[in-house]
Amino acid sequence: MLAKCGKHDSYYSSFFYCVGISKDTRNHVDRMFDFKERLIKPEALHEGWQTGGSARLTRLAFNLWNGYVEKGEESLSTPYEMFDCGYAPYFYEAIRIKYPEYCRDLPQVSKKETNHER
Repeated sequence: MLAKCGKHDSYYSSFFYCVGISKDTRNHVDRMFDFKERLIKPEALHEGWQTGGSARLTRLAFNLWNGYVEKGEESLSTPYEMFDCGYAPYFYEAIRIKYPEYCRDLPQVSKKETNHER
């Protein structure tokens, strides 16, 4: 998918990573993304092929692409709703791909330091 669009930045990489997670989204990528114009197709969220999991993937992909949240359905784009599925571990990876500068390894905190801060 990255080769097809000719871009490899964090926007494209995180979007197509999400799309690649599920067979449903992989098979319908052209319904979700206009490769010529390089735009998402929000109407794909309401197509008959969408399942609960693929809709979550699509929402995250769209949000990582340009911050898209469907008007009137904002509550479906919250972590509470989106991460409530088996794809959640992959969602973390998509976020790391999009924001590598903020998703670096955290330093280990010793038990002594943790108790001291309380």
